[in-house]
Amino acid sequence: MNKFYVASSFKNIDTVRYVSNELINKGYIRTYDWTKNERASTMEELKEIGQQEKEAVMEADFIIVLLPAGKGSHIEFGVALGQGKRIYLYSQGDEVNNLETTSTFYHLSQVEICIGSIDELISIVTK
Repeated sequence: MNKFYVASSFKNIDTVRYVSNELINKGYIRTYDWTKNERASTMEELKEIGQQEKEAVMEADFIIVLLPAGKGSHIEFGVALGQGKRIYLYSQGDEVNNLETTSTFYHLSQVEICIGSIDELISIVTK
């Protein structure tokens, strides 16, 4: 249970790298580093990246989703959910518990909602 994937948006790239590096330093294995990619400029590149990301989610023992996250991250969330994987959903604020902004899927039993600091998230994931 030590392979992981971190899903988020490009605007959270530094946080994704920080979380990934912290987990790697603790002996966890990242299945794919999408932060090395440039934004896709062709449909073929988009397809190739999508395939790599899908395989990485399927190979991971668990995924971490850092909010705010975009369409791709939510699809990765869905792939992990469909496979019965553990999902850590991180939010700095409490919007995941706001009925107006949350998703029904955030509140399923295999999803652990983590609110607070990034270091608290890492602590929860590695406990």
